[in-house]
Amino acid sequence: MIPQSFIQDLLHRVDIVDVIERYVKLKRAGANFVANCPFHTEKSPSFTVSQTKQFYHCFGCGEHGTAISFLMEFSGLGFIEAVKDLAQSVGLSVPEQSPEAISRTSQAQGSLQDWQQVMLTTAQFYRTALKDAPQAIEYLKSRGLSGEVAKKFGIGFAPEGWQNLEKVFDNYNAEVLNTLGLVKENEEGRRYDIFRDRVMFPIVDVKGSVIGFGGRVMGAGEPKYLNSPETPLFEKGRELYGLFQARRAIRDAKRVVVVEGYMDVVALSQFGLDYVVATLGTATTPLHIQKLLRLTDEIVFCFDGDNAGRRAAWRALENSLAQLNDGKELRFLFLPQGEDPDSFVRKNGKPAFEKCLDEAITLSQFLISELSSRVNLTTHEGRAKLLQEAKALVKQITAPLFGLMLRKQLAEVTGLTQRELESDFQIKSLPQAAPARRPPPVQRSILQTVIELLVLDPSLQRFIDRSILQSTEAMPSIDPQEKEALEQLLKVLEQSDKPVHVGEFFRQTPMADFFLSVEMGVLRWQEQGLSPEQCESEFSGAWHQFVERVRRARLGRLLEKSRQNPWSEEDRAQFLLLQQPLTHPIPK
Repeated sequence: MIPQSFIQDLLHRVDIVDVIERYVKLKRAGANFVANCPFHTEKSPSFTVSQTKQFYHCFGCGEHGTAISFLMEFSGLGFIEAVKDLAQSVGLSVPEQSPEAISRTSQAQGSLQDWQQVMLTTAQFYRTALKDAPQAIEYLKSRGLSGEVAKKFGIGFAPEGWQNLEKVFDNYNAEVLNTLGLVKENEEGRRYDIFRDRVMFPIVDVKGSVIGFGGRVMGAGEPKYLNSPETPLFEKGRELYGLFQARRAIRDAKRVVVVEGYMDVVALSQFGLDYVVATLGTATTPLHIQKLLRLTDEIVFCFDGDNAGRRAAWRALENSLAQLNDGKELRFLFLPQGEDPDSFVRKNGKPAFEKCLDEAITLSQFLISELSSRVNLTTHEGRAKLLQEAKALVKQITAPLFGLMLRKQLAEVTGLTQRELESDFQIKSLPQAAPARRPPPVQRSILQTVIELLVLDPSLQRFIDRSILQSTEAMPSIDPQEKEALEQLLKVLEQSDKPVHVGEFFRQTPMADFFLSVEMGVLRWQEQGLSPEQCESEFSGAWHQFVERVRRARLGRLLEKSRQNPWSEEDRAQFLLLQQPLTHPIPK
């Protein structure tokens, strides 16, 4: 876990405008910057970036966050990856608090920079070796690959021989070579290269750093594909081949195609299909799905039409259900028997392949057709078995509208009513109106206005009388969440001598959605171009209203008490005090 203090310090050192402008052209509009949103299609800009508060918000699709959030959503990075990327850009090292990370670091006997340099050096050696390997060059040409595409993906060649990397590294016995999966040791302790006589495909992360390799034999031999083992840099369940090269094309095409092999990715790119990635010798994982859905709304899984291809597709479906959101779409394309994406596109061309993508079946169609093929739908027993198998799958779905439509379809197929099916599955029906994604409040409450202006100008905290907050217990007119949010914000502001990025600070807390709406409110205040004096005046009015509401509520409780029991002297003194209206707009 990365300390919150480091995250806040990091966000103070980077400028969100600089970060976003690496990917999106921004234009100044008053106090903020605007652009067409990179997360959805629009004709006029609704994507706003606040340089003073260091967050962005799209008023069209609701995307919102800090520089960290932007890298996660735009580049498909995980949280830790995004933090590390930003930290590297400003020369900071991310403190590692995870025992597993510490253990892996000590085992690897080197830093992240050391590991990356070793992998880069190895990749450069393989690329150079390809120039002197006519058999490998001929193989790539026979697969229809141009030199440009080979260069784009950094394709190389691992020569024959057991210890070629001994020529590359001064210390062939260095532990780091074993840690990064480049060498092995036999029973006698003698080292040898893992990759030999293979065409080499560097595997890079979303930042373009080499983290592993895939090697393919050029003729007969097993295994056909050999991947790097799991290392401190490479986890095959998290990475996708070609994603670094494909990110821009994925956003432009508004879809990503997932295939099974390196050659499929490279061959499709040769034909101008650049929005393609491949899994790395493993089934599609939930992490793969999460990463891709950050980049696009449509994933098409393209597998061979044989039994192995359908099994791989089914595994992808199972791992996708819990990751789906309404508005996202997963499709499945099964190529004709004996064809793979590489052979199909070379034989039929790009337009034919894209036509197949457009006609790919949806996840719900694949799920129902696959389950139906396993049973006899003309019998009660067969329909009962289908429902039994569907039950565990349907209950994984968290997307409310998609889940509802799928249950309706299953009910029709099996001859049940939707209510009967949902009763058997123990699923509550969807409310009449599904909530929009993280909606801002329609109207600001007085306390939310106070909180928004405090975030806009933290110096206003000097005017707040904490005793007022302590006297709001059991007041039905005060939202307890808003009161708690104000108290937590004041505590954070007291402990920090720098502005606090509240959205990031409260990201993993129950207050996350509330502070999202606060930051949206801050953007609206900024658009008004308030001077410091105007901001203080607005704050004064809101805080005055809040204190007056507290005064009236306390007065009402005393009057209610008088109807049941005689007042004490303290009650009487408090009543006389509370009868006086406020003489100052802000309690001193």
